[in-house]
Amino acid sequence: MGSKDRILRQKEETRCKILDAAYRIVKAEGWQGLNMRKIADDIEYTPPVIYEHFSNKDAILKEITKKGFLQLYNELKELKENISDPEEQLEAMWMAFWNFAFKNMEMYQVMFGVEMTCWLMKVPEAELQYELFLETIARVMPGEPDAEVVKQKYFSFFSVVHGLISINIVGDGLGGEMNTHILKDAIGGIIRSIRS
Repeated sequence: MGSKDRILRQKEETRCKILDAAYRIVKAEGWQGLNMRKIADDIEYTPPVIYEHFSNKDAILKEITKKGFLQLYNELKELKENISDPEEQLEAMWMAFWNFAFKNMEMYQVMFGVEMTCWLMKVPEAELQYELFLETIARVMPGEPDAEVVKQKYFSFFSVVHGLISINIVGDGLGGEMNTHILKDAIGGIIRSIRS
Protein backbone atom coordinates (compact mmCIF):
# COMPACT_ATOMS: atom_id res chain seq x y z
CA MET A 1 0.00 0.00 0.00
CA GLY A 2 1.41 3.39 -1.00
CA SER A 3 1.80 6.27 1.41
CA LYS A 4 -1.05 8.18 -0.28
CA ASP A 5 -3.43 5.24 0.24
CA ARG A 6 -2.30 4.87 3.85
CA ILE A 7 -2.87 8.58 4.52
CA LEU A 8 -6.38 8.40 3.01
CA ARG A 9 -7.17 5.30 5.07
CA GLN A 10 -5.91 6.97 8.26
CA LYS A 11 -7.96 10.07 7.48
CA GLU A 12 -11.11 7.98 7.04
CA GLU A 13 -10.37 6.05 10.24
CA THR A 14 -10.01 9.34 12.14
CA ARG A 15 -13.31 10.62 10.70
CA CYS A 16 -15.00 7.40 11.85
CA LYS A 17 -13.46 7.73 15.32
CA ILE A 18 -14.73 11.31 15.56
CA LEU A 19 -18.26 10.31 14.54
CA ASP A 20 -18.28 7.31 16.88
CA ALA A 21 -17.05 9.49 19.77
CA ALA A 22 -19.67 12.14 19.01
CA TYR A 23 -22.44 9.57 19.06
CA ARG A 24 -21.14 8.01 22.29
CA ILE A 25 -21.16 11.44 23.94
CA VAL A 26 -24.67 12.12 22.69
CA LYS A 27 -25.95 8.77 23.99
CA ALA A 28 -24.48 9.58 27.42
CA GLU A 29 -25.25 13.31 27.66
CA GLY A 30 -27.78 14.18 24.96
CA TRP A 31 -27.24 16.47 21.99
CA GLN A 32 -26.81 19.54 24.18
CA GLY A 33 -23.74 17.88 25.74
CA LEU A 34 -21.88 17.53 22.44
CA ASN A 35 -18.96 19.83 21.66
CA MET A 36 -15.67 19.62 19.80
CA ARG A 37 -13.52 19.59 22.96
CA LYS A 38 -15.39 16.58 24.39
CA ILE A 39 -14.94 14.72 21.14
CA ALA A 40 -11.22 15.52 21.11
CA ASP A 41 -10.88 14.38 24.74
CA ASP A 42 -12.75 11.15 24.00
CA ILE A 43 -10.45 10.12 21.16
CA GLU A 44 -7.38 11.66 22.80
CA TYR A 45 -6.66 14.13 20.01
CA THR A 46 -6.40 17.90 20.14
CA PRO A 47 -9.38 19.99 18.98
CA PRO A 48 -7.50 21.23 15.88
CA VAL A 49 -7.37 17.62 14.64
CA ILE A 50 -11.17 17.45 14.87
CA TYR A 51 -11.43 20.70 12.88
CA GLU A 52 -9.24 19.23 10.14
CA HIS A 53 -12.02 16.72 9.48
CA PHE A 54 -15.16 18.66 10.38
CA SER A 55 -15.43 22.45 10.19
CA ASN A 56 -17.86 22.64 13.12
CA LYS A 57 -20.43 20.75 15.17
CA ASP A 58 -23.05 21.15 12.43
CA ALA A 59 -20.81 19.28 9.99
CA ILE A 60 -20.70 16.38 12.46
CA LEU A 61 -24.48 16.49 12.90
CA LYS A 62 -24.94 16.42 9.14
CA GLU A 63 -22.66 13.40 8.78
CA ILE A 64 -24.45 11.54 11.59
CA THR A 65 -27.75 12.37 9.90
CA LYS A 66 -26.54 10.94 6.59
CA LYS A 67 -25.44 7.74 8.31
CA GLY A 68 -28.81 7.50 10.06
CA PHE A 69 -30.81 7.84 6.85
CA LEU A 70 -28.63 5.28 5.09
CA GLN A 71 -29.09 2.85 7.98
CA LEU A 72 -32.87 3.39 8.01
CA TYR A 73 -33.06 2.97 4.23
CA ASN A 74 -31.07 -0.27 4.29
CA GLU A 75 -33.26 -1.72 7.04
CA LEU A 76 -36.47 -0.78 5.19
CA LYS A 77 -35.16 -2.01 1.83
CA GLU A 78 -34.14 -5.38 3.24
CA LEU A 79 -37.52 -5.76 4.94
CA LYS A 80 -39.37 -4.82 1.76
CA GLU A 81 -37.38 -7.35 -0.27
CA ASN A 82 -38.39 -10.15 2.10
CA ILE A 83 -42.16 -9.51 1.98
CA SER A 84 -44.09 -9.84 -1.27
CA ASP A 85 -47.52 -8.44 -0.36
CA PRO A 86 -47.49 -4.61 -0.64
CA GLU A 87 -49.88 -4.10 2.28
CA GLU A 88 -47.80 -6.32 4.54
CA GLN A 89 -44.68 -4.52 3.29
CA LEU A 90 -46.14 -1.15 4.16
CA GLU A 91 -47.20 -2.16 7.66
CA ALA A 92 -43.86 -3.87 8.33
CA MET A 93 -41.92 -0.86 7.01
CA TRP A 94 -43.75 1.58 9.29
CA MET A 95 -43.27 -0.74 12.26
CA ALA A 96 -39.56 -0.92 11.37
CA PHE A 97 -39.48 2.88 11.17
CA TRP A 98 -40.97 2.95 14.69
CA ASN A 99 -38.45 0.41 15.97
CA PHE A 100 -35.56 2.29 14.35
CA ALA A 101 -36.59 5.46 16.20
CA PHE A 102 -36.33 3.83 19.61
CA LYS A 103 -33.27 1.68 18.91
CA ASN A 104 -31.49 4.81 17.63
CA MET A 105 -33.33 7.53 19.52
CA GLU A 106 -30.56 10.13 19.50
CA MET A 107 -29.94 9.59 15.81
CA TYR A 108 -33.68 9.83 15.10
CA GLN A 109 -33.81 13.13 17.00
CA VAL A 110 -31.20 14.73 14.75
CA MET A 111 -32.62 13.17 11.58
CA PHE A 112 -36.17 14.40 12.15
CA GLY A 113 -35.65 17.40 14.43
CA VAL A 114 -37.16 16.17 17.68
CA GLU A 115 -36.17 18.76 20.31
CA MET A 116 -33.42 20.11 18.04
CA THR A 117 -32.65 21.46 14.58
CA CYS A 118 -34.06 19.26 11.86
CA TRP A 119 -31.62 17.92 9.26
CA LEU A 120 -34.25 16.10 7.21
CA MET A 121 -34.21 18.56 4.30
CA LYS A 122 -30.46 19.15 4.44
CA VAL A 123 -29.18 15.74 3.35
CA PRO A 124 -30.02 13.94 0.09
CA GLU A 125 -29.90 10.58 1.86
CA ALA A 126 -33.27 11.46 3.45
CA GLU A 127 -34.90 10.96 0.06
CA LEU A 128 -34.03 7.26 -0.01
CA GLN A 129 -36.48 6.11 2.66
CA TYR A 130 -39.09 8.59 1.41
CA GLU A 131 -38.95 7.17 -2.15
CA LEU A 132 -39.12 3.62 -0.82
CA PHE A 133 -42.33 4.42 1.08
CA LEU A 134 -43.86 6.26 -1.91
CA GLU A 135 -43.19 3.28 -4.16
CA THR A 136 -44.83 0.88 -1.69
CA ILE A 137 -47.85 3.13 -1.07
CA ALA A 138 -48.41 3.41 -4.83
CA ARG A 139 -48.43 -0.39 -5.09
CA VAL A 140 -51.16 -0.63 -2.44
CA MET A 141 -53.38 1.98 -4.10
CA PRO A 142 -55.69 0.79 -6.89
CA GLY A 143 -54.97 1.70 -10.51
CA GLU A 144 -52.27 4.22 -11.26
CA PRO A 145 -52.52 6.78 -8.48
CA ASP A 146 -51.54 10.41 -8.96
CA ALA A 147 -48.10 11.18 -7.50
CA GLU A 148 -49.50 14.00 -5.36
CA VAL A 149 -52.08 11.68 -3.80
CA VAL A 150 -49.37 9.11 -3.04
CA LYS A 151 -47.29 11.86 -1.44
CA GLN A 152 -50.29 12.96 0.65
CA LYS A 153 -50.79 9.39 1.89
CA TYR A 154 -47.10 9.18 2.84
CA PHE A 155 -47.50 12.29 4.97
CA SER A 156 -50.64 10.83 6.56
CA PHE A 157 -48.59 7.84 7.67
CA PHE A 158 -45.58 9.94 8.63
CA SER A 159 -47.64 12.40 10.67
CA VAL A 160 -49.15 9.65 12.79
CA VAL A 161 -46.01 7.56 13.24
CA HIS A 162 -43.62 10.47 13.76
CA GLY A 163 -46.12 12.21 16.03
CA LEU A 164 -46.41 9.17 18.27
CA ILE A 165 -42.63 8.73 18.30
CA SER A 166 -42.17 12.39 19.23
CA ILE A 167 -44.71 12.15 22.07
CA ASN A 168 -42.71 9.27 23.47
CA ILE A 169 -39.32 10.94 23.08
CA VAL A 170 -40.37 14.34 24.45
CA GLY A 171 -42.85 13.21 27.10
CA ASP A 172 -43.56 10.15 29.14
CA GLY A 173 -45.33 8.44 26.28
CA LEU A 174 -48.27 6.13 26.53
CA GLY A 175 -46.61 2.85 27.46
CA GLY A 176 -45.41 0.08 25.17
CA GLU A 177 -48.61 -1.89 24.72
CA MET A 178 -50.78 1.21 24.26
CA ASN A 179 -48.31 2.65 21.72
CA THR A 180 -48.26 -0.56 19.71
CA HIS A 181 -52.06 -0.72 19.71
CA ILE A 182 -52.42 2.90 18.54
CA LEU A 183 -49.68 2.50 15.95
CA LYS A 184 -51.12 -0.68 14.44
CA ASP A 185 -54.64 0.79 14.42
CA ALA A 186 -53.45 3.94 12.68
CA ILE A 187 -51.31 2.13 10.11
CA GLY A 188 -54.08 -0.39 9.40
CA GLY A 189 -56.66 2.38 9.06
CA ILE A 190 -54.57 4.33 6.57
CA ILE A 191 -53.83 1.19 4.57
CA ARG A 192 -57.56 0.38 4.39
CA SER A 193 -58.30 3.94 3.26
CA ILE A 194 -55.74 3.89 0.45
CA ARG A 195 -56.64 0.40 -0.72
CA SER A 196 -60.21 1.35 -1.64
